[in-house]
Amino acid sequence: MTQTPETPPDRLSNDPRSPFYDEAALARDVGIRFKGVEKTNVEEYCVSEGWVRVAAGPARDRHGNPVTIKLKGAVEPYFRT
Repeated sequence: MTQTPETPPDRLSNDPRSPFYDEAALARDVGIRFKGVEKTNVEEYCVSEGWVRVAAGPARDRHGNPVTIKLKGAVEPYFRT
């Protein structure tokens, strides 16, 4: 898949330590539709593999990062602005 300026990356993470972190894409406010439903708690996604990682409530690990679960299904990223 060729990325154009109007196409969000195939894989994106909110975690600055991740190799898939892209500050420029996050600054453009990426929205996610997962299985046709708007999701606001997505920590990471991958379109080609068909999964999202979402925060599992207010739980945190021992390093203070949100505990996440991986959900599989159709992922549709888009730029809100």
